[in-house]
Amino acid sequence: MKEITWTIGQLAACTGLPVKTVRYYSDVGLLPVAERSVGGHRRYRPEALEQLRLVQRLRALDTPISTITQLTSGERSLGDLIADEMGLVRSRLTELHWRQATLEALDNCSAQERLRRLEVLSRVQRLPEAQDRLAKAWGQMIPASVPARLADAVTAQAVPEPPENPTAEVVLAYAELHTLTRHQDFPVYWVCPDVRDKASLYSELLDTSELAADTVAAGLPPQPGEALDHFSRVCARFRGEDDTPGFRAFMGTQLHSTIPLFRRYWQHVATITAAQRPNLGITHCWLVEALASQQQAAPVPAR
Repeated sequence: MKEITWTIGQLAACTGLPVKTVRYYSDVGLLPVAERSVGGHRRYRPEALEQLRLVQRLRALDTPISTITQLTSGERSLGDLIADEMGLVRSRLTELHWRQATLEALDNCSAQERLRRLEVLSRVQRLPEAQDRLAKAWGQMIPASVPARLADAVTAQAVPEPPENPTAEVVLAYAELHTLTRHQDFPVYWVCPDVRDKASLYSELLDTSELAADTVAAGLPPQPGEALDHFSRVCARFRGEDDTPGFRAFMGTQLHSTIPLFRRYWQHVATITAAQRPNLGITHCWLVEALASQQQAAPVPAR
């Protein structure tokens, strides 16, 4: 019994595609050719019709020919193709959401502020690259002697993931993070030049921030307490000094000048993450401000 085959015209009629389109798909290898007729015309087995319908449906989704070729050749499965396309679509949607939020951030401000925002926002429109730069900045700031576990704990909070569908406020906050890390005083603070055992200091400061988190979350102003005592003792020990009122006044004065810079950074982080619990930077600022509030308790000794 002779095998049933189809001509290009028959395939076109069954799918509603133009003959030239079916011929093109055949020429690029998307359709298996069964044989040639006596007159040299291409003939196709019935399964070619199902494959053509699959190609037709994928093209309706704007799937590239190169991608469909990988599918028909067996290099990729339909499930893999769908998963990959979904990833591309999500990535593109994120880009569009960020562009929309960026334009909204530029729209609702004065002309002078618009120019400043434009400069800041232009640095974070390529999200993967922007996120890598921010992570790299923190990787360079945290001392190399700090164990990876502690460094990761800091960067996990300091380098927030950009949300897929941000508001104008969030996009601007994310851009401001990049601006603040470029400030000359920002890296110096985290290097802790006066401390030798930086690994232990980071560990203690993380514990102290967690100790103060509940108080800060409750909205209480900077004040004396267990968390502040622990924080001051840690600072004194790692500087080789005693935790005296004079030392607290000195540290409050020394650290407080840079706190506005860091508070802005960590407030921007909070805006991006929308976290209910205060991050470690917010609690650290609270502790420094609590130290600064005790400056009148003792004269600042000469150093």
